[in-house]
Amino acid sequence: MASKEEENLPENKKLARKEKELGNEAYKKKDFATALSHYNAAVQQDPTDITFHNNIAAVYFEQKEFQKCIAECEKAVEVGRENRADYKLIAKAFTRIGNAYRKMEDYKSAKTYFEKSLSEHRTPDVKALLSDTEKKIKEQERLAYINPAKAEEEKEKGNEFFKKGDYSAAVKHYTEAIQRNPEDAKLYSNRAACYTKLAAFDLGLKDCDTCVKLDETFIKGWIRKGKILQVMQKPSEAHTAYQKALEIDPNNAEALEGYRACTMAVHSDPKEVWKKAMNDPEVQQILKDPAMRLILEQMQNDPKAVQEHLKNPQVASKIQKLLESGIIQIY
Repeated sequence: MASKEEENLPENKKLARKEKELGNEAYKKKDFATALSHYNAAVQQDPTDITFHNNIAAVYFEQKEFQKCIAECEKAVEVGRENRADYKLIAKAFTRIGNAYRKMEDYKSAKTYFEKSLSEHRTPDVKALLSDTEKKIKEQERLAYINPAKAEEEKEKGNEFFKKGDYSAAVKHYTEAIQRNPEDAKLYSNRAACYTKLAAFDLGLKDCDTCVKLDETFIKGWIRKGKILQVMQKPSEAHTAYQKALEIDPNNAEALEGYRACTMAVHSDPKEVWKKAMNDPEVQQILKDPAMRLILEQMQNDPKAVQEHLKNPQVASKIQKLLESGIIQIY
């Protein structure tokens, strides 16, 4: 039954609402052509209602007619302002414009309209859309800045300053090179070398981690990481880095020297090593595991058995932990 308010509506508004309901039914069935026909009929009956324009815009959005969607939403806002529509409905039109621009990957325009929507009515959903759009803008700008040729120029400038011993200036040029070509592992290694000279070991270590993540076969990245960890007095972790380097080139002199030095540092006092390791809950858990104890026994009797066990990622990570703690040795 119609409410008293609906009964008192002028005839044109009653007809407009009926058309809208028919449009909604078609929209739910994804019959967008029929829905559009009814929503347009609703506007003809009552051109003062923002909702009908918002509905038309929704159809255009579904049909991927984004420019038409935007134009209809702008019309909705105009009609809404003229007829003092609920600010939530105006916000809805702005949000849909923002979403249409997002679909067209025009994120700067999308940002503008999400901000307009939030100025009308703040909702968590639109705030999340704005935040995600801002991230996409930053990513677009980052990608637009990439230029490997300019990265090479900056790297050369960095090399010159490094040779002169001006490590701070070298860092600036290597940083610019990284922004121009962020996938080049060698650039992070070069900057790590500068940070090491500047005693900024944490930053150097971070660059080494990025370097070897980008290129696991870049031996210099692992060696540089090992050297930084040695300076930071973390022989177990340095030992692991040199071990990775030796997997790439078993005859590399720097890696061998670092590996041996770390082995001596780690195992110089076996009692201390064992005591420290046994205070680590993760090591305790590994040694309590019957399956791991069996594997360790096998490794003791047949050192080659370790290669087979390292094929299992879970076992490999546990063996790695025991190596870092100094409980076991492979080399």
